[in-house]
Amino acid sequence: MRIMSDTSLLKLYDLEGYLFDTVRQRFHKQGFLSAFDFFCIVIWKANRAKSKIAQRLLARSASKSLDIPIKELTSGLYQRVTGKDRFLYLIFDWGFYLPMASAIMTVLYPDEFTVYDTRVCGLLNDFYTIGNTRKPEKLWKGYEEYREAVIRATPEGLSLRNRDRFLWAKSFAQQLETDLETCFSRENNGEE
Repeated sequence: MRIMSDTSLLKLYDLEGYLFDTVRQRFHKQGFLSAFDFFCIVIWKANRAKSKIAQRLLARSASKSLDIPIKELTSGLYQRVTGKDRFLYLIFDWGFYLPMASAIMTVLYPDEFTVYDTRVCGLLNDFYTIGNTRKPEKLWKGYEEYREAVIRATPEGLSLRNRDRFLWAKSFAQQLETDLETCFSRENNGEE
């Protein structure tokens, strides 16, 4: 079992801060990620997906450790020259879906990528199906259009990462206001 130092454990409480301050810098310094750091990204985006992603990665390797396929994946990502090549590598070479691939890319390259999120698609009233294509050029073009729509839908002067945060928060606030108006009625918000 891997135990982090007490100081490092405190950094994990703010997982997003850990990812953007520590994991991103470590990736650019060493050229790959550990399984621990990689799965911090996965958990940050979609905790429910961690087991499926782990099984898919293990199926690609003779190893019983996730460290080997993740080092291969992330060092391959690091070696790609363009954002487009990195993005398509995650999706078409490693089988990640658009939301997770965009989250990985956002953590590692926050000035180039924004997280593809259904909440944001709802605010933009578009882009729900861009991840359904299996054509690399069409997927990349759709993602670029999504990123530009995110920029247009947010106040000027924000970083791309803060544009993500702004739109997520706007969607969250709208949903909570609706839930409060309906007293969290199950019929109105689709919950059981």
